[in-house]
Amino acid sequence: MSTPAYDDQNIFAKILRGEMPCHKVYEDSKTLVIMDIMPRGDGHVLVIPKAPSRNILDIAEDDLNAMMATVQKMARAVVKAFGADGTTIQQFSEPAGGQVVFHTHFHVIPRFEGVSLKPHTGEMADNDLLAEHSEKIKAALA
Repeated sequence: MSTPAYDDQNIFAKILRGEMPCHKVYEDSKTLVIMDIMPRGDGHVLVIPKAPSRNILDIAEDDLNAMMATVQKMARAVVKAFGADGTTIQQFSEPAGGQVVFHTHFHVIPRFEGVSLKPHTGEMADNDLLAEHSEKIKAALA
């Protein structure tokens, strides 16, 4: 299987260029972390590489390594911020794997004993709530 070309008009590329708004949680030289606007749980964040790649099949190894370090940092932060019992980390590659936005990203979702993930309905969360959750996670990182 050959991976289709990267499309620089995807939503995450636009966010990285500052063309679309986001709730920024964390940033370093290689990664950006934003609140998922359609969260499947409180504190659901997305870890995005700054370098363009479609998914895990074409990402450069050093970009993937940087992402994983950020994923771990965010997993610890969301557990602390929300008093969670654990986390779910998800990464989808290509349509057959469930990928919808074709810029590599990992989902980091705080999880609570006995609480299921919310279904992915396509409905956006309340903007003020996302801002509040972003601040909670930033405080946990401090």
